[in-house]
Amino acid sequence: MDAVEGFETLGETDLKGGIGLVYEDEAAVVVPEDSEDERTDANERPTSAQSAAEAADTSRDDAEDALDPEDEDLGGNGDEGDGSDSSDPKSDSAMSLAMTGDSEEDGALVLARYASQAYLEYAMSVVKSRALPEVSDGQKPVQRRILVDMDRMGIRWDAKNVKSARVVGDVLGKYHPHGDQSVYDALVRMAQDFSMRYPLIAGEGNFGSRDGDSQAAMRYTETRLMPIAKLLLDELDQGAVEFVPNYDGNFMEPVELPAKLPFVLLNGASGIAVGMATEIPSHNLREVAAAAVLLLEKPEATLDEVMQVLPAPDFPCGAQIISSRREIRDIYASGRGKLRVRARYHFEELARGQWQLVVDELPPAASSKIILDRIEAITNPKVKKDKKSLSAKQQQAKAAMLALLDRVRDESGGGVPVRLVFEPKSSRTNRDEFVSMLLSQTELESNVPVNLVMLGIDGKPCQKTLLEILGEWLTFRIETVRRRSKSRLDKVLDRIHVLEGRQLVLLNIDRVIEIIRTSDEPKTALIAEFGLTDRQAEDILEIRLRQLARLAAIAIEKELAELGKERAQLERVLGNEGALKRLVAKEINEAAKAFGDDRRTLVEEAQTATHEQTVADEPVTVVISKKGFLRARTGHGHDCTLMNFKMGDGFDRAIECRTVDSLTVIDNAGRVYSIAVSNLPGARGDGLPLSSFIEMEKGAEPVAYLAGPSNTDVVFATTDGMGLVASFGDLGTRLKAGRSFVKVSEGETLSHVLVVGPNKTKLACLSSGGRLLIFGIDEIRRLASGGKGVTLMQLDAGEKLLDAVVIDDRGVIVKGTGRGGKAREALVSRRSFAEHTFKRARKGRVLDVSWKAERLEALPDVPEGDSDGSAKNGGLVIEVVDENTPTLL
Repeated sequence: MDAVEGFETLGETDLKGGIGLVYEDEAAVVVPEDSEDERTDANERPTSAQSAAEAADTSRDDAEDALDPEDEDLGGNGDEGDGSDSSDPKSDSAMSLAMTGDSEEDGALVLARYASQAYLEYAMSVVKSRALPEVSDGQKPVQRRILVDMDRMGIRWDAKNVKSARVVGDVLGKYHPHGDQSVYDALVRMAQDFSMRYPLIAGEGNFGSRDGDSQAAMRYTETRLMPIAKLLLDELDQGAVEFVPNYDGNFMEPVELPAKLPFVLLNGASGIAVGMATEIPSHNLREVAAAAVLLLEKPEATLDEVMQVLPAPDFPCGAQIISSRREIRDIYASGRGKLRVRARYHFEELARGQWQLVVDELPPAASSKIILDRIEAITNPKVKKDKKSLSAKQQQAKAAMLALLDRVRDESGGGVPVRLVFEPKSSRTNRDEFVSMLLSQTELESNVPVNLVMLGIDGKPCQKTLLEILGEWLTFRIETVRRRSKSRLDKVLDRIHVLEGRQLVLLNIDRVIEIIRTSDEPKTALIAEFGLTDRQAEDILEIRLRQLARLAAIAIEKELAELGKERAQLERVLGNEGALKRLVAKEINEAAKAFGDDRRTLVEEAQTATHEQTVADEPVTVVISKKGFLRARTGHGHDCTLMNFKMGDGFDRAIECRTVDSLTVIDNAGRVYSIAVSNLPGARGDGLPLSSFIEMEKGAEPVAYLAGPSNTDVVFATTDGMGLVASFGDLGTRLKAGRSFVKVSEGETLSHVLVVGPNKTKLACLSSGGRLLIFGIDEIRRLASGGKGVTLMQLDAGEKLLDAVVIDDRGVIVKGTGRGGKAREALVSRRSFAEHTFKRARKGRVLDVSWKAERLEALPDVPEGDSDGSAKNGGLVIEVVDENTPTLL
């Protein structure tokens, strides 16, 4: 086969129907196999559900049009997906061709188009046939098929249990030709009262537990339908819904179940599709029914009015929703968010003033095992990978837990689903503090995600609001009742028609018998003799003689009267929209009365539990060794050089601060880390290494340790002469891995972190070329959120910022090395100070010294009462720089 123009033939092997396989020569064609949407949690990406909704139409053309890359990127074809420029018309054209063009070109199979369209079909199959429930009946396809099959098998609520394996096998053979485990898992979930608010299946045997115990094999468990399943199945054969052939055409299955209540809200759903996910919480049946009736009677009702009767989800496990009404409203208004759910508990008084805390309801994502495992991990922590000792956070959490909690035990079982008992260390332990510690440190209080993604009545996946869900379900239910009534009316009219024919026959029974006995064509003769229709004549010929008795005539008249009433009622319902809605509302109320129950989950706003140990505001000295071991010594004014250190280690620096302060560590990559001073170990030991408190990136080294008042200013300077100003309060972070604060150019490092002391108003910069520049600190840009900063000193190619120091107006000391390695010092005094003072970002002047300048040093602070301003430096003689300095470069 010849290659198509613009394409390159891959080989002789045909993939389907003898069609050759070719590649498109456009590199922009991408098969969305690992798109960002698929890698990202759909709870964080609402647009993915909306974009996929446009692609969910069963028509190939509609699905392809919905996935136009100009509208939305579902397959990773944007800048972040493949690195291509989305503004390139050629790239857009090739992508559009791959997604929407025919998979064949001149008889050749185009690989990119075939793969993209095959992936699209797979994605839509997952979305519509596996992962997402439908707003109509709230069921996924596998759940719907299980319910229909059990109904057809007669395994109803009034029948005996049968083996689960029998149900699974029948579902596989008739409706769902996939793995048996997927069918059994779906069946098990519908029988778990801790997973579904209103279980649809009654299970006998081990169907798992909320502690994570798996169910027994399907050959050991038995099952049957629950009575509430009749709300889904009662009208199945009454013409209310459409039926389609099953996968092999031997059976018919319903497209949806004629649900009398919105089960998508009653039992909720959880699932992960391609590029989207769903997490729908369960709700109370009575409240959902009341909300549906309210919208039916008042379609213009607002969300606030609906929330008066449907305030929040109602979980199977109970617990307490502590999110505010505004937060819950925002979730219902947008279709996504997070609910904060707390366990419910009570105190039990014991003898001699003792007491214990008993938890009897847990949040949906928690279990007794999870809580106990969490407490074990806190009280008996393990050293993390690549660490030699426990971190300060682990030690603090352990100490806090053991200071309050004496023991915990699980007394669940014996008809009590949850009973966790927590005993305090002492009866004098503050109860509120005890509860706050447990709630904040364990899953006794946790977030429950909400993502109302489902298939709408149009068959497309979409993230819906509460009003949209109820509105679409009511539209579906009204249409279902209309179809059911129309189907029933057709049957009633047919029955009336038949009975009218029989009534006519009974009046002339002898003549009818004679015609049947003597006529060669009795059907035609009856029609001609009595004016019957074909349907009536056929019925008369098939009727039994016993049905022509005198009593049958009375029964016919009675049945005709009843059918006449039913006919009038059905015609009134079908002819009057108000009557139809009243019938729907009546059936909703009847279902709520039959199967409704009280709310289990308490809705009561509360603050999120926190447990922070109160720290006394006291003076403390942070001691840092040369190898980075940290400890804190109470008080100020200590000679820390006299303290004991590990062998080979020694004193590096000491910082006087307060116990309520944070120690800020800054590395040469520009990242900042925060350590609470109160978390540092005491001074009696050798301290803990810096790695116990923070996780510094490999190769990074600390360049500064800061602690003090939050309004203290700091100057940051990098080796390429860039810098910025920030304050201590801007440097805080709660992340152990720190956060990037100073943006450092590639190949450069953060070299200087300078605390701006009192009366220090200028910054002196020394370049590796021996130039000195002095300018006001107020010229440096203040960046509270960090960044790259501004140019401090203009440097030549290959030149670095050698040193920088904050100074006052008296001058600066320059230190370096002269001949023979002799240390030299010089004072840039007031006479020559002005000649090195310029605006920021200038080059400065070369120092007029004959030796190599290496670093700068600020003049010592003048003691109170000493006003002569003379420069003294420990008795050393300081050389003053000559006034005849070179001109500015």
